[in-house]
Amino acid sequence: RIIRTVVKTFKYFFGLRFEVKGLENFKVEGPAIIVSNHQSILDMMGLMEVLPDDCVQVGKKELMYAGSVGLIIYLGGVIFINRKSTTSAKMVMAEVAKSMTTDNVKVWVYPEGTRNCTGDLLPFKKGAFHLAVQAQVPVIPVVYSSFTTFYNPKTKLFTSGKIKVEVLPPIETKGLTSDDVSELTDKCFCTMRETLFRLSGRPS
Repeated sequence: RIIRTVVKTFKYFFGLRFEVKGLENFKVEGPAIIVSNHQSILDMMGLMEVLPDDCVQVGKKELMYAGSVGLIIYLGGVIFINRKSTTSAKMVMAEVAKSMTTDNVKVWVYPEGTRNCTGDLLPFKKGAFHLAVQAQVPVIPVVYSSFTTFYNPKTKLFTSGKIKVEVLPPIETKGLTSDDVSELTDKCFCTMRETLFRLSGRPS
């Protein structure tokens, strides 16, 4: 909560405004998997606008060594995964599934697996959806509108702007098995992509 309070003040320095909808969709009983698109470090400010109290994030292990950012997310309780080791990642995710139900927490995952500031979505990795099915918990999609109109690291564009954030209704996984993971992933991807284009004022 301390980190959230501090990071939320950054938006005033960067001239960012946030418009948030759908926070009531976080009010599910018990644990859940939250998935969102991932564009840049600016996501951190958007995250703090909506992050539920009972939520931890999953991130790549390399972020631990990202200076002050690494320290902040470490102190924030992020669960780090070594993506280069499939065995290690699977073991961590199995522990996460167990902890979710034991500690009654929600887990936030970026299914694209890396930052993507193209205005579209990268194909989703299936780890988060395997985790949801394994734990039989709902998936809650969160979508940030595109930053491309005011932020582009390649052209060094950065001006003030408005970011729309929408929390979508939970997608239930009760009764699903590992055979349904691909369909679940595709369903979530299509729903989030449609929402991304709508929030960004782009034709779908």
